[in-house]
Amino acid sequence: MNVPEDLDYTVEHEWIKRVADGRVRVGITDYAQDQLGDVVYVELPDSGKVVAMGDLMAEIESTKSVGEVYAPLAGTVSSVNTAVADSPELVNASPYVDGWLVEIDCDGDLVTESFLDAGAYRNLTE
Repeated sequence: MNVPEDLDYTVEHEWIKRVADGRVRVGITDYAQDQLGDVVYVELPDSGKVVAMGDLMAEIESTKSVGEVYAPLAGTVSSVNTAVADSPELVNASPYVDGWLVEIDCDGDLVTESFLDAGAYRNLTE
């Protein structure tokens, strides 16, 4: 299982990457995409949607089930990965690079105490 060291993680299997001051990129982990199986559809929020931490933000349908993606922090969806909507298999093929889901402009300071580092996430999934 691929767990990049430079990302933060949630217990709900989302990853978080800082891409700019106050902006993060979010996707699902390699573990999550493996558990889902072949992804066939991704429903993303609209750019400009305001989300609170823990809000349902996206849904990922696979041949096995439907996975829900929750906002790991509060903010405004500033960008969505339309390539994933057009080619949902990117979530399986490249969950950390091409298969990202959204970017969020964070409300206030980016507080990471609720996130897991790579080692803690590995422990969670083993």
